[in-house]
Amino acid sequence: METYNQRASTSQSRRDNFQDTALGLVSTLSFPAIVGTADMMLKSAGVYLVGYEKIGGGHCTAIVRGNIADVRLAVESGVQTAEQFGQLVSSLVIARPFPNLDIVLPIASRLSQFTGDGYSRLSNTAIGLVETRGFPALVGAADAMLKAADVQLAAYEKIGAGLCTAIIRGTVANVAVAVEAGMFEAERIGELNAVMVIPRPLDELEQTLPVASCWIEERQPLRLPVNIKEKEQVAEVEMVGLPDLAKLPVKIVEE
Repeated sequence: METYNQRASTSQSRRDNFQDTALGLVSTLSFPAIVGTADMMLKSAGVYLVGYEKIGGGHCTAIVRGNIADVRLAVESGVQTAEQFGQLVSSLVIARPFPNLDIVLPIASRLSQFTGDGYSRLSNTAIGLVETRGFPALVGAADAMLKAADVQLAAYEKIGAGLCTAIIRGTVANVAVAVEAGMFEAERIGELNAVMVIPRPLDELEQTLPVASCWIEERQPLRLPVNIKEKEQVAEVEMVGLPDLAKLPVKIVEE
């Protein structure tokens, strides 16, 4: 009887931990669209971005956690943003999810990992995403973006169905110019699927992207170990004087 009461008490305490929290999901058909949707969800309500789930065929889902009211507002904003991109697939809000759901599915809360106000310290930077169908178009678009403006190619993302996304970093103006150049080059080579420019992203959004930790480091000079062995005895060298070149006879060849 005592064991049963202990189990019931543990189960009740786990449910109480999730009493005022909610889980929100918004799904789109492209990676740039889901990043832009997640950015809007974070900026519209006090929610935390757990991450993205990519299940192939271009389907991507942004997962957020927070209290019920904030999650509902964030999902509503995310749905409106995804509809503006024409990429919305579905959305869901689950109030007070059970711990078993978190254990089995990749939707675990990261509330304890976040501190501070969440705003990016790099307030003048931006993220640019260009998604193409086909790898040659992606490579051509990335090359055009790097040559068009002062940006850095941080990473690329594959989500299935031939869709791949180039991710760049730089100032807001440079990213906007680079993305425009990448769009034209992708359309010239193959198929352009989606583009996105996110100015002043939050730190939390950057932590979920491969671009967050992929800064290009400057090359450092290679330092090789040099072993200089000094001779114990150095032989004395006799100094030899060189003749004056001006006084040397010059041989004249007569024709």
